[in-house]
Amino acid sequence: MSMTVKIFAVIALLAAAAPVAAQDYPNRPITLIVPYAAGGGNDLMARSAAEKMSKTLGQQIVIENRGGAGGSIATRQIAKSAPDGYTLGLGGTGTHAINPTLYANVGYDPRKDFAPVGLIATSALVVCVHPSLLAKTIPELIALAKKEPGKINYASAGTGSGIHLGTEYLASMAGIKLTHIPYKGSAPALTDLVGGHVAIYFSSLPPAIGLIKEGKVRALAVTGAKRSAILPDLPTVAEAALPGYEAVLHYGIVAPAGTPRPIIEKLSTALRAAVMSDELKARLADDGAEPLPSTPEEYAADIDREETKWAAIVKLSGAKAE
Repeated sequence: MSMTVKIFAVIALLAAAAPVAAQDYPNRPITLIVPYAAGGGNDLMARSAAEKMSKTLGQQIVIENRGGAGGSIATRQIAKSAPDGYTLGLGGTGTHAINPTLYANVGYDPRKDFAPVGLIATSALVVCVHPSLLAKTIPELIALAKKEPGKINYASAGTGSGIHLGTEYLASMAGIKLTHIPYKGSAPALTDLVGGHVAIYFSSLPPAIGLIKEGKVRALAVTGAKRSAILPDLPTVAEAALPGYEAVLHYGIVAPAGTPRPIIEKLSTALRAAVMSDELKARLADDGAEPLPSTPEEYAADIDREETKWAAIVKLSGAKAE
């Protein structure tokens, strides 16, 4: 048998084996890597989706938290994992849209190195200010900032975070200059907003709701394309002052590139069922997030759009990861 014939024989065997492997899938537990520390909103979202998917697939999905470098270290590991459907990852705006530009060498291509499974949810932020700031609306905030460029400061959960870049995006569209004060996480940033040490903070919804109701912080607007069901009287930034402004975080599940299509379809079907379940919808609503069921193709298109958008914002902000 010639070498060429042998090569074709091997290819034929592999091609025949793939559908069998997919039919048998999954026959052991699946690992879902969350590229952040346990306990955060990303982690809870992943666990909620995994729990529902496990029941559909008949195999447990085990969550593995691997934090570091804004999620880029674990995301690089996900990209390099075996494409057999047994190692998945939580993808998001940070890992797939921001980090590829924020880091000089992130170590993966968000479009080429992953097989998108589907989206889980989208989450907006709420623009909060300390009550001492003489601004009760976004137009008033913009007017105040224009009078004193750079004097008003804002907190973020760290340089290059969605909160940092969402604020810079607003400042750019409004033509104002704000002074950035980065913190190591959301909790200390929000604490200093309440304490009056910073004037503005774009918070995720769950920790801000109680503070808004108690009058400890003032909410001006939400950053999504539409109003939040939790704060229906609050306008969006777009309708209040800046048409076209939207700064939301997207979350989904990805597999390594090369994962067989039948396996991706099986995972995608289980994920969509989870996302559309009443139980997961209720959990997401509690976190101020909205379900975003999608096909693998729709998630791939979303990654492409989001990376293009956020790459431009990162460059505009001048942010670089240390």
